[in-house]
Amino acid sequence: MPSSDTFAEQNIDFEVNFNPDVSVNSPLQSATTVSALSSLLCNIQGSSNPPSGSAYVNRGSSYSTLAGVSVDGVSIMNVNSLNNVDPFYPAGSFAAESVDTCLAHCQAAGIYHYHMGSSCAKANPSSGPSACASVSACISNISNYGISSFSSYTTLTVIGIARDGHVIYGPYTSSGVEVTSGTDICNGMFYDSIGNYAYFATRKFPYITGCYGPGNYPNVSVNCSTNAPSSYTMSSYASALSSSNVTTISTNATTVSSNTTTTIASHTSGSKALHREVSVFLLLMTMIVIGIGWIQ
Repeated sequence: MPSSDTFAEQNIDFEVNFNPDVSVNSPLQSATTVSALSSLLCNIQGSSNPPSGSAYVNRGSSYSTLAGVSVDGVSIMNVNSLNNVDPFYPAGSFAAESVDTCLAHCQAAGIYHYHMGSSCAKANPSSGPSACASVSACISNISNYGISSFSSYTTLTVIGIARDGHVIYGPYTSSGVEVTSGTDICNGMFYDSIGNYAYFATRKFPYITGCYGPGNYPNVSVNCSTNAPSSYTMSSYASALSSSNVTTISTNATTVSSNTTTTIASHTSGSKALHREVSVFLLLMTMIVIGIGWIQ
């Protein structure tokens, strides 16, 4: 990790509806021009207000740039640097930020955090991370390095939960295919036939989540990154759901996340509920064992 990093214990504790109902036919975010998309995604404060449907309630310290929490307890911060550009592939003359081989670092207040998906969320290196700059594969192409770290997790793998209540998965679908398309402008994707929506770790900006989706699928890019998609396309599931005008099944579930435990209350049945409960169980057990506030 960068030698200048100084850690400080954090009180991250919030309550949010788990996997809130969303529809591909009713995007919460929409941008059709470079200017509009950049205004939405190239904004470090873009994660400060989860949508009302998430019923977000903060019970800890206030972190306006918090985008989610990883299953290892590490914060997931808004994708942007303080300069409102991609921290790893910044547009213009800005320098890339320094991180460790877990692709994380500390900000000024001492919050150790991710901007990009990392397999360290699932398996912490036994000797602790070293500086990314000391590993040629990391420093030469950090986004490829991040995805390659998931070589032992090439299926649908929970790596965190976003502040809006949606699950964050690693870079692979349940069929073992890397997600390289099908995400909307928020980096979220409808990934099954019953309308489940989640964020995925990807090689391209915004890497985990850039806004609280679902979003639309424009043929434009942002002006704050040299590693952003040039356009966005629906997944096959999103396309089918859009064509059939189907709305996702009600989940009516709540997740309470604190620095020691995660409590789940669920009142639904059926395949979506089962999928949700399995995902939450994995998230719950990991967070209970490891806890929020992991410090190297």
